[in-house]
Amino acid sequence: MNAEMQIETQDAARVDDPFALDADERRKRRRLWIVLGAIVVLVAGGLWFLTRGGEEQVPAAVQEQEEAGPAITVMVPGSATIEGEINATGTLAARREMPVGVQGSGGQVSRVLVDAGDWVNAGQILAVLDRSVQSQQVSQQRAQVRVAESDARLAQANLDRALKLVDRGFISTADVDRLTATRDAAVARVEVAKAQLGELQARTAQLSIVAPAAGLILERNIEPGQVVGGGTGAVFLMARGGEMELMAQLGEDDLARISTGVTAQVTPVGLDRTFTGQVWQIDPVIDSQSRQGTARIALSYAPGLKPGGFATATIASGAVVAPRLPESAIQDDDGQSYVYIVDKDDKIVRRDVTTGLITDDGIAIVDGLDGTERVVLRAAGFLKPGEKVSPQVQKRRK
Repeated sequence: MNAEMQIETQDAARVDDPFALDADERRKRRRLWIVLGAIVVLVAGGLWFLTRGGEEQVPAAVQEQEEAGPAITVMVPGSATIEGEINATGTLAARREMPVGVQGSGGQVSRVLVDAGDWVNAGQILAVLDRSVQSQQVSQQRAQVRVAESDARLAQANLDRALKLVDRGFISTADVDRLTATRDAAVARVEVAKAQLGELQARTAQLSIVAPAAGLILERNIEPGQVVGGGTGAVFLMARGGEMELMAQLGEDDLARISTGVTAQVTPVGLDRTFTGQVWQIDPVIDSQSRQGTARIALSYAPGLKPGGFATATIASGAVVAPRLPESAIQDDDGQSYVYIVDKDDKIVRRDVTTGLITDDGIAIVDGLDGTERVVLRAAGFLKPGEKVSPQVQKRRK
């Protein structure tokens, strides 16, 4: 009780004493200012460390990067055998066209036995003309042959009997000579009659229009009832052996890179099939306006090859051993091709090059590189000779 009373007495004394209350408040405020000051010092120290200390580290990293140079991708192309290819387009046509016309005097068409697109053999009948008159003429001439043969047999028999009687003196030598002459004339008339029969048969055979060789019928220009003759023109158009060709249009440079006998892959428009052919002829004349020439690619018969159709061709143009680079690595300066390479000091060096064959895998470099250089693959337009770089080597293509 005494202690509680003392505390109450002290509190009552503080309330009654205003000076004692101010001193206590001042102590609390002093402690608050000390805490705030410590916080300000800590914050200021952190800011100083971030600004002053960071400035010493960041420039060092930047300086190191600047000294190494920008990172670029390079490759060592090496050398490889590159199969050259030339792409061309052209029109399909029959390699050897054979127009088939009417022989002799002609006549009226009675039957047409084939149509366009049919395959025919040599000697096969394509159409038949009316031969009613010629058949009668052949029959009449056969009868004339038989008459002539009968006269010849009679003349021979008369001569044989005369020769038996001449020894007995019943027939004179003059009579024998006359009978001999009669026999010879009769035999000759047989030969004449047979020759006339052969002529009529040949004329009749001409009324059948036949294929001169095996091949494919491309056009049919004849119909039953039509009257045709020697001046009618071609009634059928054939492709001998069914062989086709692609008349590929090429520029002067490409024509100079190919020769007869090289292979080519031909793909007609509308087909997903490729046909293998061979260049059999190169036109010796270049068109003065288009500056192009024609390479003729022979193709064996196949149902998908249609004259007049459009096709693309990939022609082999030989092989070279050279470095090969992607198109992105090659720059152009007024027609002069060049690349950027990285030397032993990791600096950019310009190198003029000569390009060659173009393939799906890259462009051949026929002069200017030996394949051991580190060639810049991309972003060469942002570089300049003598610039320091940090090369990153990419594996070369196999």
